[in-house]
Amino acid sequence: MISIMIAISKFKYLILVPFILFISCSVGAPIDEYSAEVWKSPNGGSINYRYRLPYKVEEGKKYPMLFFLHGAGGRGADNKGQLLDANSIDAFKSQNLFSNYNSYVFAGQVPEKEQWVNVDWGSSEHKMPKISNSMEKILEALDSFIMDSDNQVDIDRIYIMGLSMGGYGVWDAIQRRPNFFAAAVPICGGGDKSMAKSLINIPIWAWHGDQDQVINVLRSREMNLAIKRLGGSPKYTEVIGRGHDVWLDVWTADDLWKWLYSQSR
Repeated sequence: MISIMIAISKFKYLILVPFILFISCSVGAPIDEYSAEVWKSPNGGSINYRYRLPYKVEEGKKYPMLFFLHGAGGRGADNKGQLLDANSIDAFKSQNLFSNYNSYVFAGQVPEKEQWVNVDWGSSEHKMPKISNSMEKILEALDSFIMDSDNQVDIDRIYIMGLSMGGYGVWDAIQRRPNFFAAAVPICGGGDKSMAKSLINIPIWAWHGDQDQVINVLRSREMNLAIKRLGGSPKYTEVIGRGHDVWLDVWTADDLWKWLYSQSR
């Protein structure tokens, strides 16, 4: 399914976005509501991550998880930027992920100068490269968290969402693990069209702004079409008049969040 939206407002110049983020991150959900951890890989190296528990956890029950991949603006070493980037922390609060959906949220942080996927964001296409250091480490951390008996994650309801650099990360992760995630929401990203066959059974809802000057809207259009041609049924929303910051529409799309949390493997 393809849907078209018209952006009520848009920011034509990317330089405005950091200012908007600075203002919006000064209020809202406190970062300290998310526990800060460092995953130390048995293969060497580490990666920062934060997680938050569901609102109410009862013994013997399992709960869904949102696995979130931030954009380039969230890179660093403070173990905060991954949730402050694009104001995702307030979006998760406004959608009541913890009370309405009783969900975990898990978000890693890419170090400066690294990427979730080592590709040129301005390219018209790419082939899936060797797994990046950051992607390898965060998937290790995610696996460890899920397998920890102290956590009660429903392995049939793990959802992946990411924007911009993280949008590429979503496509990359589901291509590497096509049977792992219950649903995926890649926001203004791009994937490897030759891997579309492996994605036909995954519930996907991709988003992109038609005026995106950072990542070409064709990246999302072509992934959507490639999966459809092979028998899949992905959802795709292209927001008319919106630039790179199409996540603003995602944050307020109640139907998307209801759809996402209704999915199960």
